[in-house]
Amino acid sequence: MKPSTLSTSAVAAMPACGLPDWRDDAACRNADPELFFPDGDSRSRRAQVKMAKLICRGCPVSATCLSWALDSGQAGIWGGLTEDERHRLHRRGRPLQGPRCT
Repeated sequence: MKPSTLSTSAVAAMPACGLPDWRDDAACRNADPELFFPDGDSRSRRAQVKMAKLICRGCPVSATCLSWALDSGQAGIWGGLTEDERHRLHRRGRPLQGPRCT
């Protein structure tokens, strides 16, 4: 698929430097991506967040996903945390770590 036909988030999540694509093992790989970018009224958003987090809970790559989202400043739910939760984690001094190109 051409990058121009992918969403911005999908292109941003592509592996760099020949690293394996951790998304191949993600529990959300077949889920509706919109679930991880909640919108609508507050009740609807809460339901979407809850469902997305349930998917993330059993994900074998959630730590990698979370690290990637922290490193790249993503919006939405990644690694089982909302953007606000990741900001709080970052403010508490979580060291940013993840796959790096050398």
